Amino acid sequence: MLNYKIKIGLAPMRRDVTPRPGIFNWEKAEERGHKIVEYIENHFASDHVSFVDLKGINPVDVMYCDADGEKVIERFNSEKVDAILIINCNFGNEELAAQVARGVNKPVCIWAPIDDSFLPDGTRYTDSQCGLFGVSRQLQRFHIPFSHIETSPVESDTFAEGFARFVSVSCMVKNFRGMRIAQVGMRPKPFCSVIFNEGELMEKFGLQIIPVNLAVILDKYNQILKENDAELEKGAKLLLFRYEMDDLTPPLLKKVYAFVLLYQWVFETYNVQAVSAECWTAMQLGVGAMPCTAYSILADMGYIISCESDLHGAITMALLSCAALGEKKPFFGEFTVRHPENKNAELLWHCGPFAYSLKKEGSPCKNVNMRQWFQVKDGCYTVARFDQDGGNYSLLAGDCHTTEGPYTFGTYLWAEFRNLPAWERKLVEGPYIHHMAEIEGDYTQELKEFCKFVPGLTLDTVNE
Repeated sequence: MLNYKIKIGLAPMRRDVTPRPGIFNWEKAEERGHKIVEYIENHFASDHVSFVDLKGINPVDVMYCDADGEKVIERFNSEKVDAILIINCNFGNEELAAQVARGVNKPVCIWAPIDDSFLPDGTRYTDSQCGLFGVSRQLQRFHIPFSHIETSPVESDTFAEGFARFVSVSCMVKNFRGMRIAQVGMRPKPFCSVIFNEGELMEKFGLQIIPVNLAVILDKYNQILKENDAELEKGAKLLLFRYEMDDLTPPLLKKVYAFVLLYQWVFETYNVQAVSAECWTAMQLGVGAMPCTAYSILADMGYIISCESDLHGAITMALLSCAALGEKKPFFGEFTVRHPENKNAELLWHCGPFAYSLKKEGSPCKNVNMRQWFQVKDGCYTVARFDQDGGNYSLLAGDCHTTEGPYTFGTYLWAEFRNLPAWERKLVEGPYIHHMAEIEGDYTQELKEFCKFVPGLTLDTVNE
């Protein structure tokens, strides 16, 4: 499964020059560094975020010279930090910033706290923003990608929003590097659009595709049916409670819920973070049941599964889940039908795999032929797709808002875009297909920042 715990190295930094009255005052810089680190640790630590600081790295707990850099690199690497926040306590040290960023080789963010007010005689103690420009240029010279939080007080909303964005980006990078994705079964024959290049994904990004033969899947599924009757009975009762059922589905509910146990076994046995699954051809032929509703249950448990053997879709869903630190559930709504009256609205739909927790309160909730039918709750949603053409990989990112539209079957939302014709052109001209991943909230900036840290991946947007 995906790992949403992020450890961030806090690296307060000052200029290493002979102290003189004014901007290079050591004591003022060190005092600021101590207060800022304490504030961040006290206000931003959470179940998802922990910190490694520089206490004891030298007598002042603030890095300022080459010798400090080696010690900071050793500490951050031994503590296995996932990212670094470099804090300019005064003008800072661009050489040291690049040394640490290169030595740790994890996402880095640079930030300068807003400088204190001038004294009556005109004295300035820090000039933190000024030094930030030197730090950024040095990182550029070494081709080190970096994020940046606008110069601001550490107590401000600007800092809080920028820091949260960097945490999300760091979570995406952490999970993307070396991600293992199980491929369960082959793609449906007519779905040429979901073809992917396994070797290229490994060579370019270190992604590992783990093939799982359907013969193994069917054998394990039948074993679950024989050995887990009590758990399957409990699962069947849950499904009966949730849905208005058709006549076909109730006798098959144990078989439907068996997919939940099956895919939990796949994730654990093959140690994968996501699954790309065959769903509506071989599965039904092999076991006489459909997994769509089981995917819904698994989604609320935190498992990432794309249907119709769309491996690029599984990658996109995993990225969106990381952007939200696992707090929101991604889903797989494809561009399907234009709204009959609203020229900028589109039906984002699939036959029934969306997380049950996404259901709009008070909307009809049915289960027909082992598939859910409900409308997704209102809100703003990120829409994204990871895909490629000719070995050139890109990540399409945008957003939409729900709107009213006709009732239909399956799991769906009516999405209003600022310029739907532009989205249609983008999907027609490629390299994307109509399969999209969505998640509640606007994470387009996080996706943009993520692409900075992944060589060979380009951000793409819809020109609106």
